[in-house]
Amino acid sequence: MQLTEQERTDITSRVAALEARTGTQVVTVVVGKSDSYAEAPWKAFALGTGVAALACVIWQLAEGGWSADTSRTWHVLVILIGGAFFALLGVLYSPFARLFVDGIRRDVEVVQFAQSLFFQRGLDRTRGRVGMLVLVSLFERKVVILADEGFDGRIGPPDWAALTGRITFLLRHTGTATALRTGLGSLEAMLLERGFSGPGTGNELPNAVVQVRNGR
Repeated sequence: MQLTEQERTDITSRVAALEARTGTQVVTVVVGKSDSYAEAPWKAFALGTGVAALACVIWQLAEGGWSADTSRTWHVLVILIGGAFFALLGVLYSPFARLFVDGIRRDVEVVQFAQSLFFQRGLDRTRGRVGMLVLVSLFERKVVILADEGFDGRIGPPDWAALTGRITFLLRHTGTATALRTGLGSLEAMLLERGFSGPGTGNELPNAVVQVRNGR
């Protein structure tokens, strides 16, 4: 679920406060999906035609066997309509579409999209190398945090993994806005605990949360 205008304003304020207290630069992004996953509707179509064909066979056998050519034409139409319905469902209903996209592929696409955004948004060019991307990808229900080298030595991979897992859990159970707000609070607490304090080099990057419909 994409953020409302009020939720965007709240998260933007939260990011500004976090940066002021920790001296870091944080960009938050909410993307509908990190890839188009063009194979999903086609796989759904194939399943739909298979289900419809099986239903036609069962129905025809129950009726006593195959009948005239007109009935066979009707069966073809039913099969095609069944496939089209499943394909449309695969486009419009994310939980159904996810069934046709391998979990590893989803994970890879989110990480790759996050990496491209990290460089596009200039998070690798902050003074002190303290840029950080917090990406929430809704279709995949996955969170990725990418941090520049200025955090190395004080915050390690287990710390980032624990924080990412916490935000991901909230994303799946409480919604996007709550997950981001709570995650930013946990991030700020961790940064302060590890010795990061503001105001640092000032505000180098926009604080407004970025919303993207589709990654590719």
